[in-house]
Amino acid sequence: MKPTTAPKTYRVKSFGCQMNVYDGERIADMLDKRGIVPAPEGEEADLVVLNTCHIREKAAEKVYSDIGRLTKAGRKVGKEPLIAVAGCVAQAEGEEIMARSPAVSMVVGPQAYHRLPDMLDKAVQGERATDTDMPAIAKFAALPERTKRFPTAFLTVQEGCDKFCTYCVVPYTRGAEISRPFADLVKEAHRLAERGAREITLLGQNVNAWSGVDTKGDSCGLDGLIRELAKIPELQRIRYTTSHPNDFEKGLVRCHAEVEKLMPYLHLPVQSGSDRVLKAMNRSHTADSYLRLLEDMRAARPDIALSGDFIVGFPGETNAEFEETLALVDEVKYAQAFSFKYSPRPGTPAATMDGQVAKEVMDERLQRLQAALNRDQLAFNEASVGKTCQVLVERKGKLPGQWLGKTPWLQSAWFEGDVAIGDLVEVELLEAGPNSLSARLRNQVRSFV
Repeated sequence: MKPTTAPKTYRVKSFGCQMNVYDGERIADMLDKRGIVPAPEGEEADLVVLNTCHIREKAAEKVYSDIGRLTKAGRKVGKEPLIAVAGCVAQAEGEEIMARSPAVSMVVGPQAYHRLPDMLDKAVQGERATDTDMPAIAKFAALPERTKRFPTAFLTVQEGCDKFCTYCVVPYTRGAEISRPFADLVKEAHRLAERGAREITLLGQNVNAWSGVDTKGDSCGLDGLIRELAKIPELQRIRYTTSHPNDFEKGLVRCHAEVEKLMPYLHLPVQSGSDRVLKAMNRSHTADSYLRLLEDMRAARPDIALSGDFIVGFPGETNAEFEETLALVDEVKYAQAFSFKYSPRPGTPAATMDGQVAKEVMDERLQRLQAALNRDQLAFNEASVGKTCQVLVERKGKLPGQWLGKTPWLQSAWFEGDVAIGDLVEVELLEAGPNSLSARLRNQVRSFV
């Protein structure tokens, strides 16, 4: 690799989960601090960071395809960009990316991206570098303070996972479970609220495994952190994702009943309705224990919207076991859900299990599952028609005078009126579609712009 001029513009392209979205934002913060600016829309960037996800099938091959497109586009304008591959594919593939793609200057894992600026200095001098170390939580102290203003913000409180589900690469790409200190999180939440964040979503691969020591020196779980953040005057809404059923404590259930700022929405992956499949997945819950937990949640917060994750076609899944998943869906009636065909991830136990399900069987099962989930999502939205609720205005709509925001139940709602991004407004929900609702503005509750 030849020395090159320092980049003036950048583009961060993030894939996958909300943790990756957060990481992408923090990478952008570091580049902003270096005086590198986002590339204008439609223009090629001097530096491109591919912030990758390893959950989906053929994730690595898609990265190589993106690298090829970037290289080709750069040649057309007479200058190939510096390319950095970050995220979980970077962690899993490491030196293989460097070997296969000479166009890549930097490969950095999700626990080491705070060292990207130093790697960039070396890349400008013609050096290629890989950093996939997994230092315990060191990156957060090294990241710059966030300065951008948004009405909503992500706050990573926990990273990694110790569950070792047999289909999942997260323990290998994100490392062991680790919690950020209580005081650091409260301080960062205050700063986000001071900069205009009206809603904060607490993030973690297994967010309800977070634990810490509060200001009194007492041990506390996620519910204690939420109760402390709810004291921040400017902060109006709190959410969290993604939870694991095994770590769902009674205190967090009570939190939903007692903390007004905690939104009535819960994303709690189940993956399958079959106990045998759940055991093969190394999930520590059963269908019954999962359903009982949801009953507790509904007792605590009767209007709560439930969301889940599903995998169809896990090795050995029979037709009868898939029907158990459909039966669970029929019982829960999810407001939202995410569903996927099983895809083997290299290095995971499930990848070598007997009974790999044929693609056409998985396709058919996924279609049936998604039809049921879509039915219930529409039904939940239709049941919301006529309600009056608060919506946090997040962005402009496609039409003049139109605005988009989220209801307490994380539904997208659009309406017209004289408002601004960051306003918390009261609307009446008028008409439901599968993915959003139309609404009528009743009054502007408060402006935070």
